[in-house]
Amino acid sequence: MSGKPSVLFVCVHNAGRSQMAQGFLTHLAGDAIEVRSAGSAPGDTLNPAAVEAMAELGIDITAQSPKVLTPEAVETSTVVITMGCGDACPYFPGIDYRDWKLDDPAGKGVESVRPIRDEIKKRIEDLIAELLPTRL
Repeated sequence: MSGKPSVLFVCVHNAGRSQMAQGFLTHLAGDAIEVRSAGSAPGDTLNPAAVEAMAELGIDITAQSPKVLTPEAVETSTVVITMGCGDACPYFPGIDYRDWKLDDPAGKGVESVRPIRDEIKKRIEDLIAELLPTRL
């Protein structure tokens, strides 16, 4: 395993919360952390309100797309973060599993998505401080 931490964000549709988290971590940590996201039942497209909420902060996630969660994605991650959606992740010893209880932005307008986005950003900043302590 290389010295670079790897984070996998998981939610059911991989269309909102996990995509915003991936966008923030990629934006804030650059290539210092490998970032992926996936869903157990991925949607067809990203949540438009999540895309809009991120664009308001200058982060473009339109190139991302929902992906299927695979055991390999979990097994090759340093940290696996589920997004409060009760997803059943494959379990591998030695993987750091965490669950972030976050409201589901599905079907909500951008006004309702902003507080979720802001909570994700705060948690991402804390995660970066933990995984890359020398960056601060």
